[in-house]
Amino acid sequence: MTLILYGAPLSPFVRKAEVVLREKGVAFESESVNIMPMPDWFKAISPARRIPVLRDTSIGTEGRAGTIPDSSAICAFLEKRHPQPALYPSDPFAHGRAIWLEEWADSELAGAIGLGIFRPLMFPRFQGKPPELETAKATWSDKLPRLFDYLEEQLEEQLEEQLAGAGAAGPEHARHLLGGKLSIADIAVGVQLAQLEMVAGLPDVRRWPRAVTFAERMIARPSFAPNLAICRKIVKERVALGG
Repeated sequence: MTLILYGAPLSPFVRKAEVVLREKGVAFESESVNIMPMPDWFKAISPARRIPVLRDTSIGTEGRAGTIPDSSAICAFLEKRHPQPALYPSDPFAHGRAIWLEEWADSELAGAIGLGIFRPLMFPRFQGKPPELETAKATWSDKLPRLFDYLEEQLEEQLEEQLAGAGAAGPEHARHLLGGKLSIADIAVGVQLAQLEMVAGLPDVRRWPRAVTFAERMIARPSFAPNLAICRKIVKERVALGG
């Protein structure tokens, strides 16, 4: 079996699929797709006109055969095909929470960071134009705080649960969003925060100590490194939006 991941490294959704593949130790090939304009062959396997798409060549090598579009569908497939290490909780309620946090990351976080910060800063740069700083700054000050407040609350709840079981010797910060173990929730949130850190840095650690510490730990995972090394060469420098 050969797995081929079609996409572009700067996409946090491609990054999510890559991280899951690496966390599970699954070999795969990457094939870059220029999405502006998107080639016809890729449109045929991506009905929503989005990246990534995964192809399992043991099922099909041409056209739609063997392909799965959408990062969430890809990650769910990988969990079934390669169940260890498990990245989705076995407990039904925790499983539901993990799916919710993945959806929150893919929609709420991605909307603010991708549309509100990444695109205004990076797309003009790709076209040789100055960045749209006002749009990015407005997102940073008006939209990000609510999202980081929510993430801080989730991590605080996890920390309280861990401390209840560990007593006074418990951790200073919750390392994961669910059950003290890496899950799809951590990965989905982490890849979006990596996008923010790359182009604009992370917000004030004094205001959101748990959320920022969580982001730093996720970004430092070895499974993130190959993708981020490529992305940092493309992005080159951050644009300071805070302060």
